[in-house]
Amino acid sequence: TTEKERKIRMEYNPKKVSKLTKILFPIVVTIIAGIIAPMSISLVGCLMFGNLIRECGVLNNLSETAQNSFANIITILLGITVAGRMNYKSFVQWDTILILALGLVAFVFDTIGGVMFIAGVIISFAAGIAILWASGAIKLDATGSQQLIKAISAVIMAVLFGFIGFVDDFIKVKKKRNEGLTPIQKIIMQVLVIAAFFTSRIISGDTSTTIDFPFLGQLDLWYFYYIIMGLGILYLVNAVNLTDGVDGLCSSVTLVYCGAYIVICSLVGMQEMGLVAAAAGAGCLGFMVWNLHPAKVMMGDTGSMFLGGIVTAVGIGTGTEFIMVICCAIYIWEALSVLIQMTYFKITHGKRLFKMTPIHHSFEIRGWKEGKIVAVFSLLELLACSAAIALQYFGV
Repeated sequence: TTEKERKIRMEYNPKKVSKLTKILFPIVVTIIAGIIAPMSISLVGCLMFGNLIRECGVLNNLSETAQNSFANIITILLGITVAGRMNYKSFVQWDTILILALGLVAFVFDTIGGVMFIAGVIISFAAGIAILWASGAIKLDATGSQQLIKAISAVIMAVLFGFIGFVDDFIKVKKKRNEGLTPIQKIIMQVLVIAAFFTSRIISGDTSTTIDFPFLGQLDLWYFYYIIMGLGILYLVNAVNLTDGVDGLCSSVTLVYCGAYIVICSLVGMQEMGLVAAAAGAGCLGFMVWNLHPAKVMMGDTGSMFLGGIVTAVGIGTGTEFIMVICCAIYIWEALSVLIQMTYFKITHGKRLFKMTPIHHSFEIRGWKEGKIVAVFSLLELLACSAAIALQYFGV
């Protein structure tokens, strides 16, 4: 172009594009790309998904968008994308169809309100077991019975932890104070639940005291196994409870954890325990509709301790204790920050290492929005879980 042509100024006259057009555009592009070039649908779908999230207003108010019908459309599109990349012979089976159906049931129950959180998970799990048993997928032989008892014990332990949380919440509301049960009361009740859990394992015939380490082999801890794992459960249940300090944080992180353990349960061949993870994960997804910032319903100690029970019971019940520790990276980090802060405070006579603990509050004080904290922590949890899945797949 000539210098004269480059100096030509054209008036900018933007035309308003409707909200509906902006939302339909990424959906239509994804569909057309899938028809013209099926191999590109995964990449195009991911790019358009980001576009759609922005136009739907998710970045401004994820909680309200989750209740919008467009979220359901995207879920369907992503499901088609994933299914298109999978072998139908390994995917279209009663087990996988059932898990999807149970996820829907748990989601519906939990979108009714936070009070139905635990009920939705329990009902979904019970329905799944009943259907698998009726279809003959669950065989009540020695191995099948043991795995079924493990799965039921996992749910019962989670419910008992949830009951401890309920008592704690009830005392806080009843007496109108911040403290419910005293730390000693909590620990005593939690130790009793842990003891009952290990007793049920022994009764079911699972007396294994070994821990599998990927690429390295097994380590038999003998009777010390119950002490170490008991302390681990105690730590992790309370760590999950501490993670529930920002709207949507605990449910988001646990959703990632449960998703990872659905895969891990598949790898170790424990479909019953996979149902526990699937029901809990779907429950978290449904609850997030109400719990993301600004939260309309609070999880409380009832929900967080229930999830803590699920997290630990699924990890130990599948015999993947070391993998569980990796998947619990965020929970461990949260509780560890509190322990470090308390120790440092006592040693230095009043000085603080972190601005505030659990660690997510430090980021809040630094100016991070709650949505950013949830996103970053969930991403870190996803990375930890991905590493754990890789170790389980390649290391065994």
